[in-house]
Amino acid sequence: MSALLDPRQAQAFRFVRCTYHDGEAQLVYAFDNGSELIERIGFPDAPALPAERKPAFAAALRLLHLIAGVSYYKAGVPNEIAIEGEPLDAGLAQFMDTVYTHGLAEFAYHNKVDLRGRIRFPRHDNATQPPATRVNLPRRTLVPIGGGKDSLVSVEMLKRVNEPMSAVWVGDSALIASCAQRTGLPTLNLKRRLAPELFEYNRLGAYNGHIPVTAINSAILICAAILYGFDAIAFSNEASASAATLEYDGQPVNHQWSKSLDFERGLREYTKSHIAADLDYFSVLRPWSELAVTRAFAHGVQYDGVFSSCNRNFRIRGEKPADRWCGQCPKCHFVFLALAPFVAKPRLLAIFGRNLLDDAALAPGFDALLEYREHKPFECVGEGRESRAAMQALSLRPEWREDALVARFAEEIAPQLGADELALAPLLTPSATHFLPFRLQGLLHAHA
Repeated sequence: MSALLDPRQAQAFRFVRCTYHDGEAQLVYAFDNGSELIERIGFPDAPALPAERKPAFAAALRLLHLIAGVSYYKAGVPNEIAIEGEPLDAGLAQFMDTVYTHGLAEFAYHNKVDLRGRIRFPRHDNATQPPATRVNLPRRTLVPIGGGKDSLVSVEMLKRVNEPMSAVWVGDSALIASCAQRTGLPTLNLKRRLAPELFEYNRLGAYNGHIPVTAINSAILICAAILYGFDAIAFSNEASASAATLEYDGQPVNHQWSKSLDFERGLREYTKSHIAADLDYFSVLRPWSELAVTRAFAHGVQYDGVFSSCNRNFRIRGEKPADRWCGQCPKCHFVFLALAPFVAKPRLLAIFGRNLLDDAALAPGFDALLEYREHKPFECVGEGRESRAAMQALSLRPEWREDALVARFAEEIAPQLGADELALAPLLTPSATHFLPFRLQGLLHAHA
């Protein structure tokens, strides 16, 4: 990598400007005085923005500019962050420090980069932001669709309480489009085009790794809610997303940090206080564990032929798999295991095309899910106690207990565990910790 092209040699990462015109937002960044990196966000068939919403949209666009910059900042991780134009007040700067530090914790772990003390967004004591006002957003909800079981469970839950809503997704995934269409809801497909220079940086050896994609998509959807007129954004992040993957050098590292309760709390508070007072941001599934979500998914079969949580379906670049389930990755392993206690075995085998629990070669992958001699994988999977409880439940069932990995669990692993580590029932009870709005509180009693 030449010195001119190497962002790791940069002294500063610059937030240059953000603009919006005729359905396209442009987010512009640069390293030092290098060429501009322009990311484009497309809002198809965007309506004209009412005058009363223009200040809210400008604030939302600025937040998107700041959060989406993480994709580029991580290529070099320079010591200085520079904000051009209007300075940040202390509250917004601190929020961005938190998003970058925690959102890049896994990236830092794998790249052996210490972010502590390095990430500091500039703040100005005299900078102020006007408080948010109500902008008369209509009563309807944007529901992000991810292609997996979680968002589909949210859709069906919201249908039962007659919530007016649209299915929304960011990007060009055909799998997500199929899931969104299967919901029967109105759909909204937003576009995101990364600056092409980023791929060249990566090809030439820049820093690369996990970023908080849900944080970026959340900021895009805040802009969309104001532009198209929605008063709520309902993600589908369950309680398990708040659990750290591991601890490293005294710091929690959570692959799902931007799906966590902490991020949800921070973003909803900032949105209500500084963007639009009548725009709500929350997770429908926050009160429940992954196992409670899979139990709900098991109630219907309409999505069996279209959904997938396998990450190989969602690569930005590279060959896509021929099958929806690769059967080799942690997501495939966890979803199979989590569904097994609640889905009839023939149905589950038809979804995956094979029995993952009867393949002894997959033992190391399932051991990681169980947190048996391994830490939890860096993937969006449930907690180890959920995997242990699911495996224990299967070991008690005639149709599963002779399968290779279930039998191994019963003979080798379960005897080392206490009863509280194997209990399924406590994991199916909703938590009181959530941000469900009053109009959706009935879901706590209807979900089973």
